[in-house]
Amino acid sequence: MSLFQLETYIKHSKFVALAAILISIIAWSVELTGIVYVCPYCRAQRTVIGILGLLLILPTASHWISKYIALVIGFFGAVVAANQHFMGWKSISAGKFNFHEHIAMDPFLLSGFAMTGIIGLIFLNLKQTKTQQKPA
Repeated sequence: MSLFQLETYIKHSKFVALAAILISIIAWSVELTGIVYVCPYCRAQRTVIGILGLLLILPTASHWISKYIALVIGFFGAVVAANQHFMGWKSISAGKFNFHEHIAMDPFLLSGFAMTGIIGLIFLNLKQTKTQQKPA
């Protein structure tokens, strides 16, 4: 198994989907317990990551309707993440950028990771075929 081969992620897309769902649940839990501040950008991104994970794990993932839904929802999430990430670049250009005191909660970094993850999940959704849905 090579981490740098696309086939690895396509073959193990169910594990990627479970990881996305788990990330979404953990992110929502952290906010709902009051550990992090309420952020509408983050809420949209974590919800989209969870939905894309659900779409990827469903047996209908190879159907064109599922792929279309993944594209629409994923595009929304990617745009939200890109907007939040660009605000960080804007503050860098203005000379006003500072990382969050807790680097793990930095919106600039988290939105970049979310954007990367959302686009990756969309790509995996689009690569699903019926042969991948059958148990080996």
